[in-house]
Amino acid sequence: MAGTTTLTAVAIRRRTWRNVDGERIEGTWRHAFIRNAGTYFLTDLLIYADGMVDCWGLVTLEEFAGNLASGWVATELADGAQASAHHLASWKFAEPRMWLTPEMLLGEVRDDIDQLNGRPDSTARCLVALDAFRSQPTEDNRAALREAYEAIPEHLRIYALGDQDSKDWPLRVLVAGPGHRLEWHGEDEVVTEDMHAAALRYFTDREQQHQRYADKAPADGATDPVETSVLINQTVFPRGWPQDPGILVLRNEFPAPISVGDLTYPTLTHAYWALAVSDEQRQVEILRADTPYAAQKLAASSTLRDGWPQARTAIMADLLRAKFNQHPDLAEELTSTGTTRLIYTEMGSTFWGQHGLEGRNWMGRLLELVRSELAAGKLNPQL
Repeated sequence: MAGTTTLTAVAIRRRTWRNVDGERIEGTWRHAFIRNAGTYFLTDLLIYADGMVDCWGLVTLEEFAGNLASGWVATELADGAQASAHHLASWKFAEPRMWLTPEMLLGEVRDDIDQLNGRPDSTARCLVALDAFRSQPTEDNRAALREAYEAIPEHLRIYALGDQDSKDWPLRVLVAGPGHRLEWHGEDEVVTEDMHAAALRYFTDREQQHQRYADKAPADGATDPVETSVLINQTVFPRGWPQDPGILVLRNEFPAPISVGDLTYPTLTHAYWALAVSDEQRQVEILRADTPYAAQKLAASSTLRDGWPQARTAIMADLLRAKFNQHPDLAEELTSTGTTRLIYTEMGSTFWGQHGLEGRNWMGRLLELVRSELAAGKLNPQL
């Protein structure tokens, strides 16, 4: 039976990009040594999704392979040679050791390009070939598996299975096949039928273990929301709020009076800005402002209370609790959003709101917190 290999490429952690005629070309980078006039320069090797590589000049992958072969991109360092990191340091090598051969580095760069394009890299392709061999263990499929395995950069083969105990031993047994020799820890060994059968059992057990892990549900429910995000847009209604505002009741400017102490504010926005300013007369003016926008405008021209930036998130959370505790119908609208992510737009504030990829969305996050507290209250009224 074939396995269920996932073709997701390894995440690129170091990201960069370049602009080509207005198009953003994604890339990644790694450190490398350039050998120029006998001196080794530590620099960044930039690798792009279109197959171009920048090693003190933009070159194709084929040209990069030539730079490796010529030693321009150095994988060997001469003892006693001068080295430099531009504007940072210079030194001489003493007993230098490099871990990558030109072939290894070229293989890593090829994998990077595959990953940048969302394609399976050499390891992922090998695991696909492994599934094909296990499904139909013919010699042709073994040969395809061997070719895919040998295409993985040599130093990365031991990580192909993600097993730090067995390393790639079961894979190498299948690649070699019964009666053939393989080297392990410097010793030659002939693959027996029993060894081959044990390697096949390894992959069967591994597949079953992965499936059990995938089927295991977290003890307290799903980790991620099962529905799409909910966007709570900022909207202006010149003729008044609609009869059925729906999700918009979660907006701070929605006309849901809330009581804080002895005062009742027309909206949460009025309450927030009245609490934000230090002048008592201005607090009264904000309370009586005709609209939430007018309340905010009054606060914008006032002096805020000392420490307000540090306290505002907690105060907003308390105001949200007051709003939804005092208006059970609005609380029902909030809890009806389930476990979805709530995205709150707020013009002019990337702290409270989110616009596209920008913004911290604190309002959305606090609404999710209060939603969770409301659900907890239903489970345990004593909370």
